[in-house]
Amino acid sequence: MTTGLLHTLAQLGWLNAALYALSRLLDKASGGRCALHCYHFVAQYVGDAPLAPERGLDIEISMPAAADPVPQDYPRPSAVVRARYAQGALSLAAWRNGRLAGFLWLIMDAYLEDEVRARYRLASSRASWDFDVWVRPEERLGWVFRRLWEAARRHLRQQGVRWTCSRISAFNAPSLRAHGRIGTVRLGAALFVRCGGWQWMVASLAPHFHLSRGPASCPQLMFDTSALAATAFKE
Repeated sequence: MTTGLLHTLAQLGWLNAALYALSRLLDKASGGRCALHCYHFVAQYVGDAPLAPERGLDIEISMPAAADPVPQDYPRPSAVVRARYAQGALSLAAWRNGRLAGFLWLIMDAYLEDEVRARYRLASSRASWDFDVWVRPEERLGWVFRRLWEAARRHLRQQGVRWTCSRISAFNAPSLRAHGRIGTVRLGAALFVRCGGWQWMVASLAPHFHLSRGPASCPQLMFDTSALAATAFKE
């Protein structure tokens, strides 16, 4: 085995590493027309205790408005950002010395995925959806991630939210580790294969299987956190 393959196996485990290799092969063989995405869905309890007390105080957190200009080095297309605001999402951004250090997105009720065709729906009004947590690579060993989550925790508590749900790529080892450190409960998993205008989904949640032949066809996955507080955490 090559060093790179051994490193991928160590980070992802054999199943996710095999799926990652298959996704790379599919992308290369199809010239980018086909793609494979594998997601884990998790929930994190929104507690009272601060996540980063008195740490990373040189990191400023802001909540950009939809009308604010997108930073030049923002790692997402402007059209994607506009679409997120249009469906009711909000963003928290972390800044260090005037430079964007990271961001995350939050939305209530439902989230229309922008990487695959899927809609995630929340059954409880005391739950939210968080997505696209990004931290600048050179900041990933610091306090940016926890400062962002601390700001999100305060905002969500003010809205009466007690659980926030996430989808994490099974191929993103740093994100899996980061979420693991702050404590999560697994809700399920899904595999999406897209080829041209067609998309296949296999998921551990209903409807379990779905075939989409175009943008008008979109599976909906429901996430219910109403029973989690009694089994995982205490208020």
